[in-house]
Order: sequence, then C-alpha cells, then structure tokens
Amino acid sequence: MSPTRRAILAAPALLLPGLALAQAPDPRLAERGVGPADAPVRVQEFFSLTCSHCAAFHREVFPKVKAELVDKGAIRLIWRDFPLDRLALTAAQVARSLPEGQYEAFIGTLLNNQDRWAFSRDPMAGLAQMAGLAGMPRPKFDEVVADDSLARAILEQRSVAEREYEIRATPTFSFRAGDRAPRNQSGSIPFERFQALVEEAKKA
Repeated sequence: MSPTRRAILAAPALLLPGLALAQAPDPRLAERGVGPADAPVRVQEFFSLTCSHCAAFHREVFPKVKAELVDKGAIRLIWRDFPLDRLALTAAQVARSLPEGQYEAFIGTLLNNQDRWAFSRDPMAGLAQMAGLAGMPRPKFDEVVADDSLARAILEQRSVAEREYEIRATPTFSFRAGDRAPRNQSGSIPFERFQALVEEAKKA
C-alpha cells in the first residue's frame, strides 16, 4: 500500500513530540521472525497492519512461503513495523506487548481479519477485542495504547527503514544473503516471484 492510501505518519515527530529524545530501545522491539538464524537468506518484510496489500500477501502467499522456504531452512523472515497510520501504530504496539511466542499468530489474526477491526465502525474497539482474544485484559490494552515510549520506538524504527532501506510503500521485502547488498521488492508479490528473489539474492 502506498503511504498516500491512509492518514500517513509522514512527520512522526509531530504526532508524538519528543521522538528525537527517545530512550534506549525497548526490549519489546527485539527482532520478530521465523526461520533459522543461520538461514542463507534473510528477508525483511516491512509491513503495516492496516495495509490491504500486506493482508493479501499474508493470506495468499505467506502460508506457502512458510511451508516451502521458512520451514525448510532456506530463509529467515523478519517482520519490520512500518505503520502507515495511527491505528497501525497502535496495533503494532499491542502485537509487540504480547508474549513473543504469540506475535506471529496475533499479527496473522489481524491481517487475516483486517476488515473486522481496521475498517469497522469502531477500529479501536475491534482491536481491543482481538487483543482480548489473545489474552490481553482491557486494562493492559489501555496501558499499551497509552505507552508513548513504545510508540516512539516503533516510529524510530520506521524512520531507520526509510533512511537505510528507502522504504516508501508496504509491503516491501528486502532480500539479503550474507554481506551482499540487499535487494528490495514492493507489493504483494506471488510466491513464484518471492522464491525467484530468494535465489537471486544467493547469486548477487
């Protein structure tokens, strides 16, 4: 999804004053991914939980990526938050505040059921319901939503992605083998293209 699709966080510091004064990285911002750490190719997926193209990829392509590439040790897939709006930022805060072992299942639920919460009449109520089903009590949900330090940390990571990887849209996948230069591909690409990019990364 192009950042023009929703109310974009083009100037995060205006949304959350004090961004430049963010503290040391929050431990909840530790890497979230699947696949062996020593896989020959690392693929970073820059995604937004309110992006319809990200949802399409997760529904239609990710299951095969996981079965054919992740589970067979060909790649490690790393999820990188790139929220396109305040709702996506809040959803990322909630996802990262759950136990690490629940992260994959929770973002999968949000992406697979995006219409039920992100585009409902009351998205925050929908998100709170999803969090509750994942075991997060409403008081904890409210605490996470109000956690500006976590929000700033996520936005800082988004800024790093813009600077270092030139990310401009979601989803964007960055393929890298060893110390070779990464190669980016945007859009909800089909499995065949994803697999071809993995092979190209090995040869680059």
